[in-house]
Amino acid sequence: MRGTGAKVDGARGVFAVDSTAPDAAPRGLDAFRHGWKTQVGDDVFQLPAFTPDTIGDFRVKGNVTKVHGAAIADLHAASATRTADVPGGDQDLIAMYVVRRGAWTLGGPPGYGDQTVSAGQFLVRHLGRLTAFDTSAHLTAKFLVLPPDELKPLLGTRAITGPADSAEMRLLTAFTDMIHTTVADLGPAGVTAAQNTLVELAKAVAKGRFDDVEPRLAPALTQAAKDLADRRLADPELSPALLARELNVSVRTLHRAFAAVGEQVSTYIRHRRLHEARLALVAPSGRLSISELAAHWQFADGSHFTRAFKKHYGQTPTEYARSTGAAPPAPTRHPPVHGPAEGA
Repeated sequence: MRGTGAKVDGARGVFAVDSTAPDAAPRGLDAFRHGWKTQVGDDVFQLPAFTPDTIGDFRVKGNVTKVHGAAIADLHAASATRTADVPGGDQDLIAMYVVRRGAWTLGGPPGYGDQTVSAGQFLVRHLGRLTAFDTSAHLTAKFLVLPPDELKPLLGTRAITGPADSAEMRLLTAFTDMIHTTVADLGPAGVTAAQNTLVELAKAVAKGRFDDVEPRLAPALTQAAKDLADRRLADPELSPALLARELNVSVRTLHRAFAAVGEQVSTYIRHRRLHEARLALVAPSGRLSISELAAHWQFADGSHFTRAFKKHYGQTPTEYARSTGAAPPAPTRHPPVHGPAEGA
């Protein structure tokens, strides 16, 4: 069994546990409970009691992240799990289940039957109190806990189900994967923004479509695309199509999101590349030629780069370097490199 944890500041926390080794199973549930209680907290979601056979054979890989008042759990269970009972006390939260493999059966509210979420499906509903659940062996699923304020009026007493590969669900799951990898480095404002974005994306799932009218969903998608583009600025494959594919949305949806905030995808990529090239012009370590800068930042050639730079900054690269007191770009030491077309 392996457990790892990260720092917790009351707004974020992440832990992982792997109890899939046969000799670790009897202790696996204890490790999972400890990680959840200390690094996520019962205030977000209170784990129920499990049956004796589940306790004795708890073989689960889990990666759980807390984002302010929300939590994301990616679970891979080799063994079946069953709850023995549900602790008393009400909870007021939104729960979302996204099943990729196996099945997750949920106890319904009073007067309703059980609900089973099969592979390739999702279910989202309001939980007024904890209910029993069972999961099949060989389950791969994502479990989200979300604050109820904005989603509860939208859901009411309904349980909304649908395909896990819809555009809205693919965008939501891509964003949760991004949160897993970045939350430990986020400041308080970033944590709050991440939770708000989760809620907005969940609202889009509940509505069953990307809502151009929703005031905060387009900025959330736009920012996710910008963050991804910033990490791949020197990639010759960077394009609106690549960003849309990585974020699991259509190119049209990505363009609509940028248009809603008054921007264009290609323009953002070009301006960010020009900005990085401008910083390189005045960097104290080493000097690159115009053709080398153009090739690195994916402009067609040195002339194309110079024209784009002057249009954006009002000076050629050489003029800009001289105006800052830096040495001008190094002379070209080889024929211009004709790299891929500008990523715009």
